[in-house]
Amino acid sequence: MSLETHFERVTLPLENAFTISRGTQETAENVVVRVEDDDGTAGVGAAAPSEHYGETAATVEAVLPDLLEVVEEVGDPHQLDRIERRMRETVARNPAARCAVSIALHDLVAKRADLPLYRYWGLDPDETVPTSYTIGIDSTEKMAEKTETAVERGYSVLKVKVGTDRDEEIVSTVRDHAPDATIRVDANEAWSPREAVRKIDRLADYDLEFVEQPVAAANPEGMRFVRERAALPIAADESCVTLPDIPRIADKADIANLKLMKCGGLREAKRMIHAARAHGLEVMLGCMIESNAAIAAAAHLAPLLDYADLDGSLLLAEDEYAGVPMPEGEIDLAGMERPGTGARRE
Repeated sequence: MSLETHFERVTLPLENAFTISRGTQETAENVVVRVEDDDGTAGVGAAAPSEHYGETAATVEAVLPDLLEVVEEVGDPHQLDRIERRMRETVARNPAARCAVSIALHDLVAKRADLPLYRYWGLDPDETVPTSYTIGIDSTEKMAEKTETAVERGYSVLKVKVGTDRDEEIVSTVRDHAPDATIRVDANEAWSPREAVRKIDRLADYDLEFVEQPVAAANPEGMRFVRERAALPIAADESCVTLPDIPRIADKADIANLKLMKCGGLREAKRMIHAARAHGLEVMLGCMIESNAAIAAAAHLAPLLDYADLDGSLLLAEDEYAGVPMPEGEIDLAGMERPGTGARRE
């Protein structure tokens, strides 16, 4: 068997400018990978690199030739463990680049088996959880409008970005415009430990589900301080990047927030999920702002999760790829009859 590989950079416009405590973006750059076998069956994946973790579209493009050379040398897409091990040996960092290849290979092997990926893994499509829909930082008026739009579209779980000098005003506004929604907040490392405890105590009055990454990942004892004193459960995101981070956060958080683009691929994500369970943590799978070429694969892990934050494609103004249906935020694997991840070019 031989495999042909290709990749291309795509610029994806967002529906609205997306602001978190670290900055604002209006577009997202993804790099789409395609792996095709002798029969013309092709698997698709995508990298959504984050500068916060040291990656850009340019660095992804720089290392993909070496990663795809590994794929072509092995030649058998079913040798997922061998390929991913050799990719890690070839490019130790650049997890988003490795992830794009991992997704494309999983899409291909599930298509070769003529099964949706969740069935290839033996997962139960009735055990999915809804994805949250993120409300980025903006003016209070604009955040109210975004919340109203999200509610009108049927999203029942909202993730609200905080980390400003008006966090309580933001959360109060969102709650006023979404009285029945489940709301979780994400500070993206913006608070000091004592500030986090004070703010969480106040924000808990708005019936929040949990708080994500209240303090800097570089301050693990600060995270422990918050978790021991806060009125709400704590999720670790920037503190939880790869598998060795799971035991490190086990006594500092209640929830491990994994991302394919942080950990480097689907097989590693599954290992992290099981490790988190073994350490008594609940599990959330998040995302960057991603095309369905990547998000579709993440959706197939939904039966293994407690929480999902897989709205990366929902935030886009347009996407060349369709993926797993998510009507009103419900991840509809049972309605996904196509083999593979379900990502397809429209």
